[in-house]
Amino acid sequence: MSKMPLPSDLSVGQLATRAGVPVSTLHFYEAEGLIQSWRNPANHRRYDRRELRRVAIIRVAQSVGVALSEIREVLDRLPRDRAVSARDWAEAAAPWREMLDERIALMTRLRDQMGHCMGCGCLSVEACPLYNAEDRLGRTGPGPRRWIGSPEERA
Repeated sequence: MSKMPLPSDLSVGQLATRAGVPVSTLHFYEAEGLIQSWRNPANHRRYDRRELRRVAIIRVAQSVGVALSEIREVLDRLPRDRAVSARDWAEAAAPWREMLDERIALMTRLRDQMGHCMGCGCLSVEACPLYNAEDRLGRTGPGPRRWIGSPEERA
């Protein structure tokens, strides 16, 4: 049995279905310069199949809180005139490594310390002398010092 060849381009509806997003999302991504299309002779919007990967990267990055501007910076590093290689992806995404490592560490601390002191000073005087004796974190600045303070305060 012979397989039907896959089309090299997709309509906006086909791309939306394959990517699992509404058509309006694709229009937004395109307006933001994250993906691109062209018009066929009938003036229908068409997308290269490779845009599927870009949409997947956008959706996953957004789901972990990466800003669209940061996503655009990475996507702009990728070639448009040829298939993107694994090496291209690795080089383009390298700037995210440190940012993602920091977010992973922050989420791990949140998971592990959610029931404990955040270092805000609110419980330190009467109820929390073990975590923040004499409200020492309160003297280093406002807010959750174990989270947003210097690395020494987060220890």
